[in-house]
Amino acid sequence: MDARAIIAALRRGDEPSAAELTWFAQGLADQAVSDAQAGAFAMAVCLRGLGDEGRRALTLAMRDSGDVLQWDLDGPVLDKHSTGGVGDCVSLVLAPALAACGAYVPMISGRGLGHTGGTLDKMEAIPGVTTQVSEDRLAQITRDTGCAIVGATSQIAPADKRLYAIRDVTSTVESLDLITASILSKKLAASPDALVLDVKVGSGAFMKTMEEARALAQSLSRTANAAGCKTSAVITSMDQPLAPALGNALEVNEVMQVLTGQKPGPLLDISIALGGVVLADAGLAPDAAAGEVKLAEAIASGRAADHFGRMVAAMGGPLDFVENWNRYLPEAAVIREVPAQKSGYVAAIDGEALGLAVVHLGGGRLVENDQVDPAVGISDLMPLGAKITKGQPLARIHAAREDKAEAAVQAVLRAMALADKAPATPDLIRERIA
Repeated sequence: MDARAIIAALRRGDEPSAAELTWFAQGLADQAVSDAQAGAFAMAVCLRGLGDEGRRALTLAMRDSGDVLQWDLDGPVLDKHSTGGVGDCVSLVLAPALAACGAYVPMISGRGLGHTGGTLDKMEAIPGVTTQVSEDRLAQITRDTGCAIVGATSQIAPADKRLYAIRDVTSTVESLDLITASILSKKLAASPDALVLDVKVGSGAFMKTMEEARALAQSLSRTANAAGCKTSAVITSMDQPLAPALGNALEVNEVMQVLTGQKPGPLLDISIALGGVVLADAGLAPDAAAGEVKLAEAIASGRAADHFGRMVAAMGGPLDFVENWNRYLPEAAVIREVPAQKSGYVAAIDGEALGLAVVHLGGGRLVENDQVDPAVGISDLMPLGAKITKGQPLARIHAAREDKAEAAVQAVLRAMALADKAPATPDLIRERIA
């Protein structure tokens, strides 16, 4: 095999063989392929594409470039992936709820990317929690508590880790083939029996249109199913934040209110909808509707909260977190309201702008080695369609300093449009793709 020959064939529009893609992925992992060759490969894929079979072959090759986890458990292994949004803390609700329904959920998650929050950053807002654990420790936590939300070790899909870093600096991120292989190589390395994909669309998502979201959902679901993992995709609305809070500790607070039965709303609804689909796919419910009923009961009964608390404790957090989460979550030094400049209805919310405002507060990373402040963010965000009078708070800012708070106030005012008439609010569930 020769990297130059594979790249040249791709450039001509020839579809590489599975053997060639396997060789290239291994070369990414063991450094046999140079950075220049990796960048040329990514650009060739962006320009020419791989096709369905090539996309599947690259996904499996990148998965097999590192460890593939094996399980010996008395129930199905389930997983979920979201393509990223704002106020999206579904993973923290769904993982323990699925565990309470008899599944095991070893969820390998990521950190914040661009304007979107990271699941690992949210977990680490809980004092003492460590998300970087060995594969043996992941297996033990999953077996003991039913769920674990952790980061990937260096042995999980190392080809993807290398190629992703190169794509980021070579303007080759936006390729359906490379996005699909990147997401699924890590998810399939956890060997789930069934997977549900939450593909976001709207102002707060990476995919702004239904056409873009549908193309990604179909690519992901077709590739995962062809790789042997029963997978369904759900396209969900991200025209406003899913929870009325953005920021790591603030979102954990929203999660705990849902898990303890104190807060119905979109976060609970989406979690139940996604969980119903994957329970049905795994055979733990006769259909998605029955799965939703099962999930709702697991949350209402407190069993999901119990699994979450046990997971937190197993990952180094407080033993009594579920009972006393308000005592443990960090609070910002400065809290400011964002007063509406006029009366009207909330007609549009720029979710990406709100996400970036949280990043600039310190709740995300502007450069890779930035330290995240778990306490900062935006809470009490008014939803689309809310009737507002002049001076009424549109949201609350949680900041470390007054100047940061003032900048965030202005960002929220720019991101939220008021109108004389209430807008039509989109359905939470836009489309299901089996």
